[in-house]
Amino acid sequence: MGTPEFPDLGRHCSVGDCHQIDFLPFTCDRCDFVFCLQHRSYTSHKCPKANNKDVTVVICPLCAKGVRLNPNEDANITWESHVNTDCDPSNYQRATKKKKCPVPGCREQLTFSNTITCKDCSKEHCLKHRFGPDHKCPGPRKPEPTFPFANMLRRSQKVEPRANSSGSGSSWWSSSLLNAASSFRSSAEAGMQKLSIATSEAVQKAKDGVTPSSSGGGLVEQCVQCPARFSTVGALIEHAEKSHGNNSQPSRGKVTIDACPKCSKGFQDPVLLVEHVEREHGGTSKA
Repeated sequence: MGTPEFPDLGRHCSVGDCHQIDFLPFTCDRCDFVFCLQHRSYTSHKCPKANNKDVTVVICPLCAKGVRLNPNEDANITWESHVNTDCDPSNYQRATKKKKCPVPGCREQLTFSNTITCKDCSKEHCLKHRFGPDHKCPGPRKPEPTFPFANMLRRSQKVEPRANSSGSGSSWWSSSLLNAASSFRSSAEAGMQKLSIATSEAVQKAKDGVTPSSSGGGLVEQCVQCPARFSTVGALIEHAEKSHGNNSQPSRGKVTIDACPKCSKGFQDPVLLVEHVEREHGGTSKA
């Protein structure tokens, strides 16, 4: 067997009728015998240990789980052991029922490559309805507009003190946080109440005609007819109606008109009247 240069090259086939020398032999992984290319398979050399490493799995019709059959054990014994110990009929619906797209009218199954989770509503949809308008996404959940420490107060109120030292420490922290939140809330409510009172007072003063500078007791409104001064506009108007009557308007607002003696044309400026007489009537004002 072999050559002078390679004396260990090649081996004879283990099949008695063949016994052919093969320079590239095959070793069976079950019976560990050497075979040629023609007898390398289990069936061709009738391997007695061909079924030792076979894996046979049967799907249970009750729970849809896979049951592996042991080649060294009877299949009926393996099946009975599975039914008595590991079989759970409630798992059948979860294993066989496949998820579908929740969009009404869509029958697409949510497989590994056909499933996407919406970032806003956190629901799984098919690729066809992956966008928000396609599956009528309500959008991200908005936080409730409540007092910021309300949830913290509720949690701290539900905490019960424990007997050990760690429990007393956590209870002390909870009570401290509760007191701090309560004081912060009371100060905020007091500030809002003061602001509301100041706003209502300012609105009432504006309705009464009181200016911010008059609140100090100064007299800022002066009558145009006399030197009298008043703190409010209403008092000034009342003084003008009682003291000055219809002459409440200042005298500087009146306008004097001069008429031409010949054509009776009126002029506000006397200079314009003289120029008109000289130009239109020959410089004389006699009728």
